[in-house]
This record gives sequence, C-alpha cells and structure tokens, in this order.
Amino acid sequence: MPAASSDNEPAVVDLTRSQQLLVVALNYIPFLEAVSAAAILAFSSGTLPCRALESILFLYLVPPLSTRILFAVFGRPEGRIPAGERAFFVWWASLQLQIVFCRFPGLEEGLRLLPGVYSVWLRLWGSRIGRLTYWSPGTAVLDRSYLNIGDDVTFGAGVRLNGHVLAKNERGRVELLLAPIIIGDRASVGGYSLLTSGTEVAADEATKATLLSPPFSVWKDGHRVRK
Repeated sequence: MPAASSDNEPAVVDLTRSQQLLVVALNYIPFLEAVSAAAILAFSSGTLPCRALESILFLYLVPPLSTRILFAVFGRPEGRIPAGERAFFVWWASLQLQIVFCRFPGLEEGLRLLPGVYSVWLRLWGSRIGRLTYWSPGTAVLDRSYLNIGDDVTFGAGVRLNGHVLAKNERGRVELLLAPIIIGDRASVGGYSLLTSGTEVAADEATKATLLSPPFSVWKDGHRVRK
C-alpha cells in the first residue's frame, strides 16, 4: 500500500500479522468477482443470452450493493483514519469491491455510452450525482461511494476522481485521508485533472486542465483555498 510522503523519511504502516493477512485476503475480492461472473456465464442454466445477462447483472450490481451493505453494517468511513483501525479495513474492503472496474476501465466506458446510466450506477454505490452530468472519455473514479456532484457538471477527458489518499502524518505513521469530492452546480473540471479526497469545486467554477488538487482543497474564482 503506497503512501504519499512530504520528506525523505519512510512512512511506517502499523499492521499486525493478522491485519496483514486480512489485507491479503481482501485483495482476492476482485478475482472472486471476475471468476463468479465467468462461472455464471459458463455454467448457469438457460440460453447463452440469458446467461450473459445474468453475468452482466452480477458484475454491475453485486459490488455496489455489497458496498452499501458493508457501510450499513460497519459504518461509512470518513476523515483521517490511521492504518490498522477498523474503519481502514472497511474502506479497504470497499475498494477491493471496485478494483475489477479499475483493472478493466472499458466496463465503465460501456455504461457511459447511454446517457444517464453511469450516473445512476454511481448512485447505486452511494454517491450523490446531479442531473445532466457529462462524463468525458477516460474519466476515472477510484472511490465510487465518495462523490457529491451537482447538476449540469462537466468532466473533461481523463479526469481522475480519487476520494482517498494514503499519507504520512506528523508522527511518520500512515493514515488514510478519506472524504467525498464535492462539485457544485454547473462546474467544469478541466481535462486530465486529479481531484483528491475532500476537494471542493464551487458552483459555476471552471478549473484549468491538468489541475492537481491536494486533499481538502476548495477551488473558487480560479484560486485554491485550503480548508
């Protein structure tokens, strides 16, 4: 698990042996999702079109619904979370439920072919997505439950929305910075930008291309204001 660092000192991840094994076990989730979808296609009863439909529904519906259940049972993590706390592993499990879509970005690009469908799917993960959101090709979302998008928002090509950052705190320990990315109504995010955890873009704002937004930054009137 990589961590951002502000100096040359190595960051320390405080995980016990059992916690490390838990991380490894959770890392198998995307593989199990892919195998299950393939098994449904190959071995379930019915005609090939029916089996294909069942496989697609499994792949697109089970991960977001599982994430909603996970958060309902254990709580939805948010804020500054030290590595090793229960909230950290809840988030890690939710991340692994999404990894198959990160490995195969074409799965999401396919949803974007039909206007509105991708936004509906993100709402299924727990995000708030307004009407008439435009997702340009190559937009990448890494935390699909941590978006709060207003109406009439436009994302330029290749924008990356990353609701989490692993960073080193003042004691040299790794902590998770996890917060929704908030985009106001009618805002436009420039192409190939990276918006990280807790970033806010004000309504009617048009950010420049290749913008790099540090965690918990607010962008308004062309300027960055740190929270």
